[in-house]
Amino acid sequence: MDESTMTRRGLIKTAGIAGVGGLTGLLPGATDPIEPQRTHPTMVGVPFERHEKVRLGIIGVGGRGTGVCAEFLAVPGVEVRAVCDVVPAKTARAAAMVQKAGQPKPAEYHAGDHDYENLCKRDDLDLVYIATPWIWHVRQALSALEHGHHVGVEVPAARTLAECWELVDASEKARRHCMIFENCCYGETELMVLRMVRAGLLGELTHGAGAYNHDLRALLFEDQGEGLWRRAEHLDRNGNLYPTHGLGPVANYLDCNRGDRFDYMVSMSSPSVGLQAFRKEHLRPDDPKMREVYHCGDQNTSLIKTVKGRLITVEHNVSEPHPYDRINLIAGTKGIFRDYPPRLYIDGQKEGEQFVGLDAYKAQFEHPLWAQEGEVARKSGGHGGMDYIMCWRVIQCMREGLAPDFDVYDAAAWSAPGPLSEHSVAHGSAPVKFPDFTRGNWQKGRAFAGV
Repeated sequence: MDESTMTRRGLIKTAGIAGVGGLTGLLPGATDPIEPQRTHPTMVGVPFERHEKVRLGIIGVGGRGTGVCAEFLAVPGVEVRAVCDVVPAKTARAAAMVQKAGQPKPAEYHAGDHDYENLCKRDDLDLVYIATPWIWHVRQALSALEHGHHVGVEVPAARTLAECWELVDASEKARRHCMIFENCCYGETELMVLRMVRAGLLGELTHGAGAYNHDLRALLFEDQGEGLWRRAEHLDRNGNLYPTHGLGPVANYLDCNRGDRFDYMVSMSSPSVGLQAFRKEHLRPDDPKMREVYHCGDQNTSLIKTVKGRLITVEHNVSEPHPYDRINLIAGTKGIFRDYPPRLYIDGQKEGEQFVGLDAYKAQFEHPLWAQEGEVARKSGGHGGMDYIMCWRVIQCMREGLAPDFDVYDAAAWSAPGPLSEHSVAHGSAPVKFPDFTRGNWQKGRAFAGV
């Protein structure tokens, strides 16, 4: 959702208020003071009710929301009933897309910052998809859950531990799923490697690594789109602001929340100099942005230890020049996979001690979703097709009455490294404990995307 109707001062104030709240007492040996008692049954493994058609409402039809709207319109069995944004021109554009796809004109909600509440009050929606600035994710997801809708929310799902618990409690109370729409879990490579891992090709797993290393300097200083709000996250926060793209696939490889879980984290940040250097070179001396003070270190590196003792490295860097890289590494006693570019090494292979490509493994390990829908996915253009596969799979689960691949516990656990890394950095890179958002249900084995 484009926040052009809000002042930059208001955005910065809001981002700062939501910072690292709710983290007191998370050093080792302490208990999480905000962990609520379970009052409703778990949502682990709960199937969707069957839907012949999935009726969709979309909150936020800026760049990301519009792109995913197009993906959903290409999936059979989806009806887009309502769209919402604070910019009327954007709801009009999304409505035109829906009509061009042969569907009736959806209802448009654009009467200010809180008109999403009226969309959520509709009784003809099965799923509400949220693609707005991060500070809005939780309040909009809670509204959708309160009114009986399943929710798909963009990443990160939450910015504080308190918000993570709010999502967990609301999902359990409503008996509706709150899914983090982590598209990177559905990449062709990620799903192929997941099958390799499940088949034991890499042996007993010991460690993995993920990252979001993406040069966003120009985007962060734009006076449109994400530039209107995302830079504000760097003002009063210092940690891994965007962990899930790298962490989600690795968490799947390691069965986190499905037999293992995150136990504790240590985190450290480099100095904050990259955005300052970029603006000095590209902005006028009298630009108001020149007076902003950025506290988030350019590079954040965090180490997560799981209950089973496995190690995960997670990196974040959007403030310096470098090629896009999510690392996507997983290793065990028989071999290692490392991405960007994708390459594999298996102990004792005939090629000797060097990485090899994945082509020779595709026939055996290509994921059925890509074998079936890959041609359509690649033509869609959404991040190499992973966006379409994600949307297709969510709708498949809803139409067939399956449990979703990821649930509110993944949304909470994969988002939690954001505030936990901030807390660790602020306390001299001290270790901080992860809450068990599943409340003991993490030991139940479950598949992801049928694997």
